Amino acid sequence: MATIDGRPAQYGVTLRQLRELMESRGAEGIERIQREHGSVVNLTTKLYSSPTNGLTGNIQDLEHRRQTFGSNTIPPKPPKTFLRLVWEALQDVTLITLQVAALISLGTAFYRPPQDVEEGGPVVHAEVDEEPGWIEGVAILISVVVVVLVTAFNDYTKEKQFRGLQNRIEGEHKFTVIRGGEVQQIGVGDIVVGDICQIKYGDLLPSDGILIQSNDLKVDESSLTGESDHVKKGVDIDPMVLSGTHVMEGSGRMLVTAVGINSQAGIIFTLLGAANEDDGDSKKRKKDKDGDEEAGGMMGNQYNSHLVSANSMDGDGEVRKAKSPQEEEEEEARQATSSGSGVGEKSVLQAKLTKLAIQIGYAGSFIAVLTVVILVIQFCVRTFYYEGNSWSPFYANHFVKFFIIGVTVLVVAVPEGLPLAVTLSLAYSVKKMMKDNNLVRHLDACETMGNATAICSDKTGTLTTNRMTVVQSYLCGEHYKITPRYTSLPQYVADLLVRAISINSAYTTRVMPGDTPGDLPKQVGNKTECALLGFVLDLGKSYQAIRDEVSEESFHRVYTFNSARKSMSTVIPKDGGYRVFTKGASEIVMKKCSFIHGKDGQLENFSKAMQDRVVKEVIEPMASNGLRTISVAYRDFVRGKADANQVSFENEPDWDDEDSIINNLTCLCVLGIEDPVRPEVPDAIRTCQRAGITVRMVTGDNINTARSIATKCGILRQGDKTLILEGKEFNKRIRDASGKVQQRLMDTVWVNLRVLARSSPTDKYTLVKGIINSELSTNREVVAVTGDGTNDGPALKMADVGFAMGIAGTDVAKEASDIILTDDNFSSIVKAVMWGRNVYDSIAKFLQFQLTVNVVAVVVAFVGACAINDSPLKAVQMLWVNLIMDTLASLALATEAPTPDLLQRKPYGRTKPLISRTMMKNILGQAVYMIIVIFLLLFYGDTFLDIDSGRYAKIRDPPSQHFTIVFNTFVMMTLFNEINARKIHGQRNVFQGVFSNPIFYCIWLSTFASQIIIVQFGGQAFSTQALTIELWLWCILFGLGVLLWGQVITCIPTQKLPKKVFSWGSEEPPTDPIVEMVSEDRTDLEGKDTRRPGQILWIRGLTRLQTQIRVVNAFRQGVDTRSSNPNLAPAMMRQSSLTERLPQGSPTRVDPEELTIPEVDAERVSSSSFTETEV
Repeated sequence: MATIDGRPAQYGVTLRQLRELMESRGAEGIERIQREHGSVVNLTTKLYSSPTNGLTGNIQDLEHRRQTFGSNTIPPKPPKTFLRLVWEALQDVTLITLQVAALISLGTAFYRPPQDVEEGGPVVHAEVDEEPGWIEGVAILISVVVVVLVTAFNDYTKEKQFRGLQNRIEGEHKFTVIRGGEVQQIGVGDIVVGDICQIKYGDLLPSDGILIQSNDLKVDESSLTGESDHVKKGVDIDPMVLSGTHVMEGSGRMLVTAVGINSQAGIIFTLLGAANEDDGDSKKRKKDKDGDEEAGGMMGNQYNSHLVSANSMDGDGEVRKAKSPQEEEEEEARQATSSGSGVGEKSVLQAKLTKLAIQIGYAGSFIAVLTVVILVIQFCVRTFYYEGNSWSPFYANHFVKFFIIGVTVLVVAVPEGLPLAVTLSLAYSVKKMMKDNNLVRHLDACETMGNATAICSDKTGTLTTNRMTVVQSYLCGEHYKITPRYTSLPQYVADLLVRAISINSAYTTRVMPGDTPGDLPKQVGNKTECALLGFVLDLGKSYQAIRDEVSEESFHRVYTFNSARKSMSTVIPKDGGYRVFTKGASEIVMKKCSFIHGKDGQLENFSKAMQDRVVKEVIEPMASNGLRTISVAYRDFVRGKADANQVSFENEPDWDDEDSIINNLTCLCVLGIEDPVRPEVPDAIRTCQRAGITVRMVTGDNINTARSIATKCGILRQGDKTLILEGKEFNKRIRDASGKVQQRLMDTVWVNLRVLARSSPTDKYTLVKGIINSELSTNREVVAVTGDGTNDGPALKMADVGFAMGIAGTDVAKEASDIILTDDNFSSIVKAVMWGRNVYDSIAKFLQFQLTVNVVAVVVAFVGACAINDSPLKAVQMLWVNLIMDTLASLALATEAPTPDLLQRKPYGRTKPLISRTMMKNILGQAVYMIIVIFLLLFYGDTFLDIDSGRYAKIRDPPSQHFTIVFNTFVMMTLFNEINARKIHGQRNVFQGVFSNPIFYCIWLSTFASQIIIVQFGGQAFSTQALTIELWLWCILFGLGVLLWGQVITCIPTQKLPKKVFSWGSEEPPTDPIVEMVSEDRTDLEGKDTRRPGQILWIRGLTRLQTQIRVVNAFRQGVDTRSSNPNLAPAMMRQSSLTERLPQGSPTRVDPEELTIPEVDAERVSSSSFTETEV
């Protein structure tokens, strides 16, 4: 018999049996395990694993399991090929229009009309000569090819970059398994069937499994069922846990039984992929409602989809009772984690760009149409009315030429380079931010962070080091400022304390020796528990010896820590009875204590007066020094005669009645835990305050500890009118008589609030929501939030930018966040602010540059059409200028590095105009200079420079030096204005830092060199004629004039300019056609396409501003259309039993043959296990 790692190659259970087993729920699942396998332990044996030691970890064994049961990944669809991207770029309506016009131009160029015979004899059209008229058409086609190739290359590069980012995010997700008896952290993709996984509060389950052991486990299965109520799990209740679900409370160990596409989430995922494949690739999917979010699929770990929306009935089909306002808000906060915060939401910059694009688009289209109309009318009046010529097919050349000019004006007018500038700036920033410990999950979080006006920060781990140590203790009536000696304590109390801490802590929490001698011990797991275990070690005792004696399997009941309890309790059997150990927030636990061990360990009544004395003399001084205070207590349940602090029982206690169980406790000690403020935090907070950002601390600690830490950090400053509130007082102030939050009441609190102590996750969510919705400040508040716990998810999701902790953060918090702080450090948030402001400024710089060129090109084309029946700038020339603007300038200006000066100004806020008065002053001022220079050269340049005039040239005349000078001067002015555009706040030294950005000066010099080649050797293709050195010097001189003129413009006082006229793109348009049309598959319920054809020309160009600002299409997911997708209905029907909560619900059975899907669409699911819950 073949063997693998010393065991048989044939497993005792098949893949099909495991998959069918995982379709069972509740009592049915327990019965099926017992009927088919005897027990979970027997099933573990059949998989050649061990409940305590796990797999051996042998590479050959792991590989064999992957081949037999599958790997914990779902292969993504291959990325789009370069040719596919080229084809997509060719779909742009403006480019199609140019191609058609160029082809018509070619056709008319080769067409030779017959000679017209009139009274005076044969008249040959003067325009017909031997000049190659086809060159312009070919040049336009070549220009289109160049634009398409550049666009496709940029898209290809972006996709590659973002896939790399996605892989980085996936690589960050680790999970705890037991292999070879050792606890290890491995990547979720490395998990195999047979692994023993340790699961805990906050985990996102990476695979299907069966519980071997659990403590007070509750799971959020809404990602599979749509139900928001948490489901109790346990070995004797419902041992089946599924991939893609969140552990909301408790802990446990599970045997992995299904991974990847064989897990329940993977089956659904694959079915949905198959159903959407049937629609064909030609039908593009509707965009997700949060366009900046990556796909929420299960990249081998999870498929986050609400197959059935939560309804108003519970698991038994009964209507839920009416909820109080507070309960409704908690429900809303829970649902916010997975449902986002609104349809069609856009980031701050995105909303402003959308409005600006619409304004520019309408203006550009109007002038383009007007230009064509004037050219056509003038030509017709002059040729057919004044000259009296009759129609000839040859005249079609003129109309094609006019049409090309109009389309080119449109191309130049629409800021098509803007999406590229946005994308390049974001991509550049994301790459650099990784080095600053900011892992960006949603691209627009970069620029949104630059507008942040408020930061609501956690205390532990963000403002503090999260390396906790017990530095003070209150034991047996003595207040110790250092760790007491074990022998100095009463033996009974000391032994009880050591056991209470060792047993009543998560067994995954450990204190391990440093990597090298002399290093501080490594703290693994919950840091508060690590501090308590460290205290045990300092007493000279081993917590591990006690854990080996009392295993987790022997626990009778565990009440795990959560934000409501603020404590943790463990029940263990003892001498036929039970002992309950409790630890938690000192004021919470002490209220439940009736006894205390006093001097020499004597048992004393813990009266109210004594409690008040301990609070005043022990707890408050500890808290005032910034210490977190923890109380440890116990209670004994005995059979027969009981002591004063014990409970006698005959019948089994009601362990579900937690209030009666965790009551009348005996207090062992109060411990003061120090968590020092990070040394760099005070400076970082001062930097934020100088930058106009208000920092607020939101913590679960008591108010004295919070006040002390906030003062040390600099959040609280002497003389400031600040509020420090506890959660209860906060709720009293913001709620009306009926208990509902009122915005007007919130507005009286949040402005001065700096510290919110003893707060619940709902309080944090309510505060963030209230600040965002407030209209007190003119520019509206933009709020960033930090969080690490599962319950921080709603606030992280509600915030404009959510920061999750990369080290201490749970998977749920990471999934709800926009940026992950890989070092859990507040100072990294300040770096994110700087990068965000840099992104915003980079885009503003590009806008200032591009709009100047737009205004000049459009005005010159329009006036030229009116004055000389032609555009001084030819179609190919304008396409070249457009290419400079689109690709090269966006690359040059978008890669400027941030400077500390960015943190010296106030944030822009939500409604401040994107184009400020200073920028508009620069745009219009430079445009006036350029237009004057061009028109002087156009009308008087031939005389001034002593060259032949190019005005009123015939359609087939060769290029003239006159118009070449006009074109060359325009490009020179544009190039030198690119240097001006580097500064948008009125700075005079535009050269500052120019040589610190090699990308900028390399592109600038290469563009200059390209212009020389085009002018000297472009010839007929570019409508240019070679210039002499003297003429070149004149062109450069006019270009340099831009820099001098910029200094003159800077002298104009900005404050005296009218705001409404000199600022654009200030807020979201009331009716946004982009939101309506960005969905490329916008269909009504009957399947009819509701797009308005008249808008397509604009929508195609303008949607780039959103699609490229968000995430490259490879990471998009558009499964919103499932509700109206007839092909999806069978797939959903086959999985309908997942929504049933009744234990006797029939299992879901899926034919394995139906699941053989050769290809999975990565555009819907290429995402890490903690990307986005909402689909």
